[in-house]
Amino acid sequence: MRNARTSCLAATLLLMATLPATTATASAADLRDVLVVGNSQAGTVSFIDEHGFAGLGAFNVVPDLQTRLAEMDPIQRAGYEVVKGIEGGDRFVDDATLSPDGRKLYVSRGNLDDVSAFDLATGAQLWHTRLDGFHADHAALSPDGTRYVVSATTANEAQVFDTATGHVVGSFTTGTYPHQNDYSADGKYIYNSSIGTVSLPQWMEWAKGTFQLTEVDATTLQVVRTWQFPHGIRPSTIAPDGHTFYADLSYLNGFVKYDLNTDAIVNTVQMPFSTQGASLKPDDYPKNSAHHGLALSRDAGRLCDVGTIDDYTAIVSTSSLATQGTVTYPVGSLPYWGQTSSNGQYCYVSLSQRNEVSVVDYATAKEVARVPVGAFPQRERVAKLDPSVVGSLH
Repeated sequence: MRNARTSCLAATLLLMATLPATTATASAADLRDVLVVGNSQAGTVSFIDEHGFAGLGAFNVVPDLQTRLAEMDPIQRAGYEVVKGIEGGDRFVDDATLSPDGRKLYVSRGNLDDVSAFDLATGAQLWHTRLDGFHADHAALSPDGTRYVVSATTANEAQVFDTATGHVVGSFTTGTYPHQNDYSADGKYIYNSSIGTVSLPQWMEWAKGTFQLTEVDATTLQVVRTWQFPHGIRPSTIAPDGHTFYADLSYLNGFVKYDLNTDAIVNTVQMPFSTQGASLKPDDYPKNSAHHGLALSRDAGRLCDVGTIDDYTAIVSTSSLATQGTVTYPVGSLPYWGQTSSNGQYCYVSLSQRNEVSVVDYATAKEVARVPVGAFPQRERVAKLDPSVVGSLH
């Protein structure tokens, strides 16, 4: 009888371990550090464990694709088709990140021009809300997880969503074609950068609009200050001192160091062209970008500069602006984004045409891992995942 009870208990425990958790919430200490990767063409989000770089699975974020297309009015559908043509095909995931409890996924769904939230444990879509204009771009989650700010590209504004309901709670004006959004470390400010009308050729850069960095009060959504740039502002990052700003710019095969206090470019760093990169004309650069990816190590001592047309990642000293080492990828890899790991030691680089993420060590400037993901990975975000929902990934 004792053996029977023991076997029954063991079987019950085993069954419980295989069931997905729908109500239990992990404590903050139990949350798992992960990299969230938006697979733009696939319409999925991949999750990579930051401890060991194992792929944990993916989640479909366009289960309602046919419904969304069917509910578009003629003007919305026309806008969808135009953007799809400019993008070279469907781009369903522009940005994605997790709620602080690691159980909800928020996604900026590019060509569908909306934002959606999903419950990872149940797979349910919690809400979706359409933006103004015709394209949903980069996004940022507030430190407390209550607000999600997304660039409405063609509307020249950023919209702010209540993550609990999906309701738009406000918006603010930006430069032409708003792109990247970031919250300051203390959550007090939002920084939005604009890229201008990328469909125009380089000789018409004068007509592309305003290339602007906009600082906004995160509570009132009032513009605090703006800075004007000579070219579109691509991936960028602000150093811990709060005023040193590093940015890739349209057409620049490198990056600039900018002082927000003095409103001036301090250094322009021209990185070397690869043979492939040098063979391209500026109008052949993907959406005007020569380099499209920039991240800063936790100690702020090194930059990770992603050479999109050059198929490399360079690790650069912030003190000397000298290259410490380079990781070279096969021609045509299209490295497209850089993201610093949670522990500050690595730079994650999406290789969009190889459906992989490269892991580069800041200290050694060497690649330490390569992880397969879905079709056309773009934006990556570090986040914390509730381990109980891993069984719901595919």
